[in-house]
Amino acid sequence: MGRSIVVNWWALAIRGLAGILLGIAALVWTGLTIVVLIALFAAYLAIDGVFAIVAGARARSLLLVLEGVVGIIVAILAVLWPGITALAAVYLVAAWAVVTGALELGAAYLLRRVVPNEWLLIVAGIISVVFGVLLAINPSAGIVTLVWLFGIYMIVFGALALALALRLRSSRATLVVGTFN
Repeated sequence: MGRSIVVNWWALAIRGLAGILLGIAALVWTGLTIVVLIALFAAYLAIDGVFAIVAGARARSLLLVLEGVVGIIVAILAVLWPGITALAAVYLVAAWAVVTGALELGAAYLLRRVVPNEWLLIVAGIISVVFGVLLAINPSAGIVTLVWLFGIYMIVFGALALALALRLRSSRATLVVGTFN
């Protein structure tokens, strides 16, 4: 696994750049980011609900039809009560950050066999977990704070991922040279 990560360093570089750009966009367009996230969530729920109803009707499955109806109701509620939707988003992002951080720490553990003294992914993992825990502890800090924290987090994560990618790129040259000796 470690060698495949080193060879595909460019994919990590793209993730890093995308993270930095997303972070900057969240900081520059905070209000728009909130509105867009809630609108996209509501649109997804509505579309998913309609297709669940269609699939349930065609399959004669009351459970699928009910799932679709619930999806549409939640989409309407997300539009009518964006504050509750934003609070739910805080918890969702908190859970995502903790899981992502734990996976990054696991990947750093595996990567240490290929890249000695690997600390960039460890730092990214720790920051992810801390970010998620802080959000879960104080969700009332507000969605605006979440967007700002998310923006800063994405910039830091993106910078660390990009730095790791560049480090892996230089490791790749060492691996290629080492295989021919």
